[in-house]
Amino acid sequence: MRNRWGILAVLFTVRATMAFQFQSVAAVAPLLGSEFGIGLADIGVLIGLYFAPGVGLALPGGAIGQRFGDKTTVLGALLLMLVGSAVMAFAASWSIQIAGRLVAGAGGVILSVQLTKMVTDWFAGREIATAMAIFVNSWPAGVAISLLALPLIGTAYGVGAVHLGVAALIGCGIVLLAIGYRSPAGSGVTSTTTTLRLDRNAGVAVIAAGLIWGLFNVGFAIIFSFGPSMLVERGWSIAAAGSTISIVLWLAVGSVPLGGFLADRTKRPEFILIASCIVFAMLMIALPRSDAVLPIIIALGLVCGQPAGPIMSLPARVLQPQTRAIGMGVFFTVFYVCMMLGPVIGGACAKWTDSAVAAFDFGALMILACPLVLWGFNRIPATTPRA
Repeated sequence: MRNRWGILAVLFTVRATMAFQFQSVAAVAPLLGSEFGIGLADIGVLIGLYFAPGVGLALPGGAIGQRFGDKTTVLGALLLMLVGSAVMAFAASWSIQIAGRLVAGAGGVILSVQLTKMVTDWFAGREIATAMAIFVNSWPAGVAISLLALPLIGTAYGVGAVHLGVAALIGCGIVLLAIGYRSPAGSGVTSTTTTLRLDRNAGVAVIAAGLIWGLFNVGFAIIFSFGPSMLVERGWSIAAAGSTISIVLWLAVGSVPLGGFLADRTKRPEFILIASCIVFAMLMIALPRSDAVLPIIIALGLVCGQPAGPIMSLPARVLQPQTRAIGMGVFFTVFYVCMMLGPVIGGACAKWTDSAVAAFDFGALMILACPLVLWGFNRIPATTPRA
């Protein structure tokens, strides 16, 4: 395929398999609890473990792709994801479930880092903002499909069938990438530009930006990680709870580019970031305490994606072209640390109070922390990276 928009469609679909796999635990959390005799805290650990390999793999992820090639690296990552789902499908113990989740997460981390680089290769200097907005939306789209499909599969055929369904989708992703992707001309040429290193201020600023992105995504993930369990606690069926929470993800597909458009249109990205985070947090606090579930779900979907664009623009303010590789490695490392720990803490809060409502309150607190970290980010002096 030679059309860059067709290539983007391939990469979008492949990344959506990662989101689909990530959500496979939360989508059938009540069934997992019954089958393995575990609680919400253990579910939170299993959810967070998907991102645990990112702590060690985010930084070298780009180097792995450079060594073996983009397509080969992504196919290898998809194979790891496939193996992880297969292990979880046939696991008879909780420890094997954990092992399978870690293997799948390792593949997912490499996949995410490499696919982001591949989109950049195809769109650098040509509609890059639009392309990245579309690409980022593969995550809520994949999670939403998971929430719709997997509870039905799990209820009808059991937890093992859920993971086999995930493996089947990943297999389709492998075939699609193998026959539908090629690298753009000149993408394999190694740059001879002098490599710069981050100085202290730039490094701290990138860490702050990564922390904002991580905290935001922890709050966002709480919705679909503990939302189904929260509604089941209130008497909803597993299928109804999953499909209702999925509305947030479907609407987020539109609210992510909307936030970017408003930020560019008003020239006030930080105002959009702060205002939408505050409204987002208030809605998270209200959802488990209100009978108006559907209106709040719709409002959440319209608001929750709007900070994404302004947040993702922060690293570009402190990174030079020659430091983007190491800078984005740091950025994603911080993000994966947050995403590894966030669901675990959220699950612990739910266990402590014996209710998923506490996880939502924790998520709202993480969202409210984003403007505070942004305040610190803006007070880090700008500096020039040194060779």
